[in-house]
Amino acid sequence: MAAGAGAVLVTAGAPFVRAQPRASEFVFARLRYASGDWDYNPKVAANVLNTLVEYTTIPVYRDEVIIPADAADLPAFPFLFMTGHLLVRFSDRERRGLRTYVEQGGLLFSDDCNHDVDGLYARSFEQEMRATFGKAGTMPKLPATHPLYRCFFTFDTPPTTAHELNGWGDDLVHDYLRGVEHDGRLGVLYSNKDYGCEWDYDWKNKRFRREDNTKLAVNIAVYAMTS
Repeated sequence: MAAGAGAVLVTAGAPFVRAQPRASEFVFARLRYASGDWDYNPKVAANVLNTLVEYTTIPVYRDEVIIPADAADLPAFPFLFMTGHLLVRFSDRERRGLRTYVEQGGLLFSDDCNHDVDGLYARSFEQEMRATFGKAGTMPKLPATHPLYRCFFTFDTPPTTAHELNGWGDDLVHDYLRGVEHDGRLGVLYSNKDYGCEWDYDWKNKRFRREDNTKLAVNIAVYAMTS
């Protein structure tokens, strides 16, 4: 499995023309934003794509797609990954793009690499969600009964990462995820657990692990593709 062999960049206003994915394919799209380190954890895409191939019959597009929030083609991608440690600031145009993305059925998965509810990424991202989605942008905690935790593998709580108690960040295990819902469907999934660093390893090394720590990614992808 040679997933994630490269990255495709989609610029604002530009049509996606290079080896366009089929509608049935899962595409790992990554959000590019100007204010922070959006390109952190570069191995996540290949690892997640490999996981989908291992456990599901969902066809995958082999290249990571990098796309800004104001790209005309953003709603074409059901799943959008966002990560970083630094400031998150969107323009009005980018906020409109993300709002449209969620309203049209997209799922933005934002993962805080600081794993710190008082860190810069967390505080600024939460501000942006309130500015973009209003009251829904307060992002309440997902209940344990949420379909995200049952749509493929079953989880009682979101899996703990090895990075949550490593002596920096807020030194807490977060037993919840949060989100923005639109019309009864999750449109933004928000994590302070640092899944990005947890999944940032060569997928070929997964066979050496006692337990596959990428299984939650399957649920996220399945939810994005089917809900």
